[in-house]
Amino acid sequence: MSKLIAATVLVGALAGGAGAYYWMHGFNVSDQVSKAPPSTSFARSSADPRRAETVSAASPSKESAAAEHAAPADATPPLHAGEVLEFSADVSKLSNVANLRLQTLARHNFFGKSAWHLQAFAHTENPLRMVFELDDQFDSYSDAATLSSLQYEMHLNERGQKQDSIQRMETSDAVNGASGETETRVLPGTRDPLGLMQYLRTVDWSKAREIHGPVYDGHKLYDVSAKMDGPAQNITVPAGSFNVSKIDIRVFDAGAEVNDAHFALYLANNASRTPVLLEAVMPFATARVALVKVK
Repeated sequence: MSKLIAATVLVGALAGGAGAYYWMHGFNVSDQVSKAPPSTSFARSSADPRRAETVSAASPSKESAAAEHAAPADATPPLHAGEVLEFSADVSKLSNVANLRLQTLARHNFFGKSAWHLQAFAHTENPLRMVFELDDQFDSYSDAATLSSLQYEMHLNERGQKQDSIQRMETSDAVNGASGETETRVLPGTRDPLGLMQYLRTVDWSKAREIHGPVYDGHKLYDVSAKMDGPAQNITVPAGSFNVSKIDIRVFDAGAEVNDAHFALYLANNASRTPVLLEAVMPFATARVALVKVK
């Protein structure tokens, strides 16, 4: 049952922003989020520093290591302040085991840089809530132009145990963290799971064959790749019927693909490229997070 719950939270967290943390959490990895004092830490990296972020164009096939040119995007980004997306998570034959909310808050100055404040909440629902009570909040401050992570926060409340982590992302040693923050060294162009979710919405998938780059889950750097999988299709979720593009997402650890979990993200072919559905297939369960409401 614990793995089933972890699968639910995993998919919801990726849709709302915790991704690989919950994947590790579900497999009983010993690392825990803690109230760390201000310090400088190094993200354990499995991403290749030579390919901090690249993109393959549809034709011809070329790669560019410049983060600002990572993927073709529309002149008008689909993100807008005030957007609220609500999701419901199903695992195998169990329906509505968790609800999730993904919010795009204000775009403002964050220590001299223009940044989006992205936020997500995850809550388990009865009857699983009686077994695994979870009320988590995630905050991301992501660069407005590239959606690379400037600060990532996890405020976890699981089975009555509260844990907090506030990590400022830095690519050099010349940093000074504020009280309560941990300074974490990452590769240039690194995104957190919330920033990654929103970044995938900005990619012009008619021109980009594949994108990949480092993603920090709060504990470790991974290399994540994403590419369009097949032609557009129509799907129906609680929020309605949508014409969508399916994006295949793969995670690599130390250069090897993580085969225990496979993800697919369905983005609506509308101006906002709304995330409509996220699926995860794992050895012990299949999880599905579907859009319920757009506010």
